[in-house]
Amino acid sequence: MYRKPASKLTPREQLHRQGYNFIAEDCSAAVKPCLWCKRAVRGGESCYKHQFYGIETAKCVQMTPTLRCNQRCIFCWRSIETEIEDSRILSPAEIIESIPALQRKGLSGDKPFADKAFWEEATTHPTQFAVSLSGEPTLYPHLPELIERLKEGDHSVFVVSNGTVPEMVRKIAPTQLYLSLDAVDAESYAEICNPIGDAEYMWQNVLTSLALLKQKEAEGVRTAVRITLVAGCNDSVPEKFAKIIDDTQPMYVEIKGYMYLGYSRMRLSETAVPDMNAIRRFASAVADACRYEIMDENEPSRVVCLRRRKI
Repeated sequence: MYRKPASKLTPREQLHRQGYNFIAEDCSAAVKPCLWCKRAVRGGESCYKHQFYGIETAKCVQMTPTLRCNQRCIFCWRSIETEIEDSRILSPAEIIESIPALQRKGLSGDKPFADKAFWEEATTHPTQFAVSLSGEPTLYPHLPELIERLKEGDHSVFVVSNGTVPEMVRKIAPTQLYLSLDAVDAESYAEICNPIGDAEYMWQNVLTSLALLKQKEAEGVRTAVRITLVAGCNDSVPEKFAKIIDDTQPMYVEIKGYMYLGYSRMRLSETAVPDMNAIRRFASAVADACRYEIMDENEPSRVVCLRRRKI
């Protein structure tokens, strides 16, 4: 069968080849099981979120209500140079109704290598939803309702956000909220995250969202800050990261090394990948400069997790 050369594929066709299953062809909401989910379904290792927070990796659905994003981070694996434009915004009901079939489709290639009963259980009864596939979820206008509906039946919901839309951060109540912190001021934010719009204004929005973490915790949300560590880019100022973390007091801080993957290879070289020892040193320096301690680490995913010290 003829296959169109990759260079001639549309952005949507490229993502189809990468395993993205779109909920509708006229939108960018999508489901894609991650590598760790596929391994766990086959009876293999689970991801670091199982190790740190106890989620069931094989029963985790990775999805997004939109692939739109208002940043062009240099370390992003996505083809940010060729965005898919949303032509239709789906309702939470449309998204949720489509998830089971698309999760099963995404894991269909793993079925022959998995225990049949376990595969059926994992694909029929997910327990965790990660709104983190790609794009910026807070740009989806119905995110609060989507989260509440996903949580029904005692499911957990993790949301990963860049924090640029604080008014939406105020409204949502996932099980765990991740906010990205990849820079320490407006100048470094502009260089690393390449926001669409005024960098100073967007950076202030990030800081506003971070300042909301104490409120989110009081509302019962587990809070985390994620730093993507890029060697030679944002790895020289751990004390400045520590100051922001100490001011905003998330429950957890994940320091995760940049991986040389996907389209980021067009922007960065392999020298931007920190080794595990460099990540450990940076994490220790952050912890020493604020009220946090190292909780755990996962070397395969190049991540060290800090937690707030009990006072």
